[in-house]
Amino acid sequence: MASIGLFPFGEPVHNIIQTDRSPKRVFVLGVYASAVHAKWIDGNRKTIVTALAVASEPYIFWRGENAENIIKNISIPRQLGTLIPAQRQFNGPSGIALDDLILKPLAMTRSDAWLCDLVPHSCMNPSQDEAIKRAYLPVAQKHELPIPTVPSVPTVLADEERRESILFEIHESKANVLILLGDKPIQWFLSHYDPRWRRLKDFGSKNHSYGRLLSAKIDGKELHILPLAHPRQIAKLGQSSHFWHQEHSSWIEHTAGEVSELIKTGF
Repeated sequence: MASIGLFPFGEPVHNIIQTDRSPKRVFVLGVYASAVHAKWIDGNRKTIVTALAVASEPYIFWRGENAENIIKNISIPRQLGTLIPAQRQFNGPSGIALDDLILKPLAMTRSDAWLCDLVPHSCMNPSQDEAIKRAYLPVAQKHELPIPTVPSVPTVLADEERRESILFEIHESKANVLILLGDKPIQWFLSHYDPRWRRLKDFGSKNHSYGRLLSAKIDGKELHILPLAHPRQIAKLGQSSHFWHQEHSSWIEHTAGEVSELIKTGF
């Protein structure tokens, strides 16, 4: 598997893609892949970094299991301390939210869904960049550690070539429902084929279409669009929007069952 960069302590950054390529009922488009996060502690069990991204997630929309074994296999000089799994909320929360708050209300499981991200690999966000500069780089040269080269979050989340790749996956999936997770998939994918929508608020309470099936033609293929908030919002992960959490909670209670029946019966 081709490496795109290196995490702190040397694990490769690589693309995370759908492995089960059998036909699916829905195609889910997110933003970018997550990572395995470790807590870095010194010999006195004092925390150096609370949650440091140290490896690519093992599968798309990872649920966080097996983090301890993944982290155990990462080599770190003894004098620099130890890596242990970060707190539960740092490993797999988006995958759990996808399963529990989107697929389950639609009466589906992972076997029904083809998963994809605009950016198919982990990205360096500002908090990770700060942690690396503060704690890792000062000791990297002395201990001959790899210099991290995790790509930053790109300003262009999907160019024409990437959109073509996503289209290829949609066709391969045979799905006729496209679930879009938040603003970015709408902005960087859907709006390039159907300019009626450019952000999630275009489907909000004002026109009562949040979480309802809408028709669109994408690259000549008729699809049903299902706009939903990103797992960060619906599960209240970190900095999140109360508005979208409420919208999604209402969708689960009042609308998801109806949408599930429509998908099940083929509209």
